[in-house]
Amino acid sequence: MATVKIKICGITNAEDAAWAVECGADLLGFNFYSESPRYIKPENAEKIINKLPAYVDLVGLFVNAESEEVHKISSGLHLDWVQLHGDESPGFCLALNWLPAQIIKAVRVRDVRDIEYARNFAVDALLLDAYHPELYGGTGQRFDWNTLPNLTGHVFGRTFLAGGINPENVAEALGHGFYGLDVCSGIESSPGKKDHKKMKELFDKIRSITG
Repeated sequence: MATVKIKICGITNAEDAAWAVECGADLLGFNFYSESPRYIKPENAEKIINKLPAYVDLVGLFVNAESEEVHKISSGLHLDWVQLHGDESPGFCLALNWLPAQIIKAVRVRDVRDIEYARNFAVDALLLDAYHPELYGGTGQRFDWNTLPNLTGHVFGRTFLAGGINPENVAEALGHGFYGLDVCSGIESSPGKKDHKKMKELFDKIRSITG
């Protein structure tokens, strides 16, 4: 099986960040959406980032933020990726192409029509997450993965699968052939606090499948 990128999102403290790196995470996500229980102030994220090895990609998550805010934070923290997880339009995403960071657009999936809508975004990567009428990610819910048969890399390019991924179902998630998996609430003891035992179990399961 091809190598799958693993993104651990909702990092709020140095201990969880260090453990994620130790386990083998490729990307770490920091949530800059102030209404999220996993919100972290940029200055606190910077303290964590300064302790991380250079080979780990840094992702900043934004929800319906102004482009000036996205630019200020992503540039100040030298982020590798900007993840737009709100109701941002294809035009808004395209207008951020000048940023040094690569752009991930999250699309919340209710049915196959939302997946088709994702084709409108000219971004570096897509992320397919479960739809919730009030919350932007981190719900612990998953959408119907049976809608995914045609979403292989040659159709969508780099696409992350998110929403309710945990040690129990990660094998199924891997089977869909995505570029990466985005894991958050499925390895938490509480919002913003990772369960280190669950995280190790997740990575052990991944390695047992991918080699």
